[in-house]
Amino acid sequence: MAFESLTDKLNEVFRNLSGKGRLTESDVKAAMREVKMALLEADVNFKVVKKFVSTVQDRAIGADVMNGLNPGQMVIKIVNEEMTSLMGSETTEIRLEPGRDATVIMMAGLQGAGKTTTAAKLAGKFKSKGRKPLLVALDVYRPAAIKQLQVNGEKQGVDVFALEDGTRPAQIALAAMEHARKNGETVVILDTAGRLQIDEAMMEELSDIKDAVTVHQTILVVDAMTGQEAVTVAKTFDEKVGVDGVILTKMDGDTRGGAALSIKAVTGKPILYIGMGEKLSDLEQFYPDRMASRILGMGDVLTLIDKAQEALDKEDEEKTRDMAGRVRKGKFDFNDYLESMKQMRKMGGMSSILSMLPGMGMSKDMLEGAIDEKQLKQTEAIILSMTPQERANPKILTPQRKFRIAKGSGCDIATVNRFIKQFTQMQKMMKQMGGMSRGRRGRNPFSGMLGGMGGSRRGGFPF
Repeated sequence: MAFESLTDKLNEVFRNLSGKGRLTESDVKAAMREVKMALLEADVNFKVVKKFVSTVQDRAIGADVMNGLNPGQMVIKIVNEEMTSLMGSETTEIRLEPGRDATVIMMAGLQGAGKTTTAAKLAGKFKSKGRKPLLVALDVYRPAAIKQLQVNGEKQGVDVFALEDGTRPAQIALAAMEHARKNGETVVILDTAGRLQIDEAMMEELSDIKDAVTVHQTILVVDAMTGQEAVTVAKTFDEKVGVDGVILTKMDGDTRGGAALSIKAVTGKPILYIGMGEKLSDLEQFYPDRMASRILGMGDVLTLIDKAQEALDKEDEEKTRDMAGRVRKGKFDFNDYLESMKQMRKMGGMSSILSMLPGMGMSKDMLEGAIDEKQLKQTEAIILSMTPQERANPKILTPQRKFRIAKGSGCDIATVNRFIKQFTQMQKMMKQMGGMSRGRRGRNPFSGMLGGMGGSRRGGFPF
């Protein structure tokens, strides 16, 4: 994810501060110089950095901090609070119109920012909340733009309105509103055309659309990887057309992330969502406090819980409860193992889960080093090479059966033996843990078992 380098550098600064019993004014100023350099290297706007560092320094030099029992922790607390404030303090929702009238949302942005995919992701969010969205294809210039929206709309189970006969975007928007009225659609999302750069023609087209239909929310989609250019784009769009909120895409990449820390401070416009991947489900609500915690290496358990709730349907929840019961009885089998892997994939994979746990402090490279996805696939292949009876009862795995499984999964017999031995050891451990935790309702059957089988470079379970 973005901010990895910034997180590492800030953690180093805080470690140095926490190692001191008392802080002097010169200690704080030296630390703030390091923080300033780290933020600038993360491509945060210079004026934003200057004001941020000045505010933190003034608060940190106060008597309560300097004479406190744990001044290093107090400085971290101040940085966390000011960083949250910088990004908007409160979470901003997309405002929907009350009553029967459809809410019209116009998506704007430069070409390549991921606007069309984001429009479909947003439609999926509204649908999951009980709304009936309509996607409208207004990009009549880019080859396959309409088809892309139609394919994504179909995947989300959302209706897509398009006219491919050379009609002007403003007229298509007008026709789409009539279509929405007839079909009872309550949220109309207009996917407008982008350009490689801002030009007058694009701005005029957006204005024409606003003149033709009542647009309740104009949402700008910007590529986080463009850094400060994203802030400039947001400022220009707001001046020319008017923007109500921003969605930052590609926040899962190696971007330095400065846009997330600068946009609200420079433009005054809130960040609504962040795009965290290619999948249509990879759109997260933006919480300033949670993002600040991630940046400071404190994890993001609340977002992890949200992901779990979104990923696990009622059937999954029932399976999880059943699995918890089997864990307590020491009856966790290979079928449960496969189900756990499936559920973790729905939540973004093991690396995504680990990155949100507090205290992990792991960069993307470190996570990739700790989680061997190739070995996870090999482990899965071993289990899939077993018969249903063998998965349910590992005790029947004779040498002949293990040889067949090794051949079927493309690995040697030693790998199969090692895996089964680790699994058996884990069953015993889980039975002991289950006995200790009786009475804890709703316990996740694979929580707390991050050291285990088949997932780490050292060998062992992925959870």
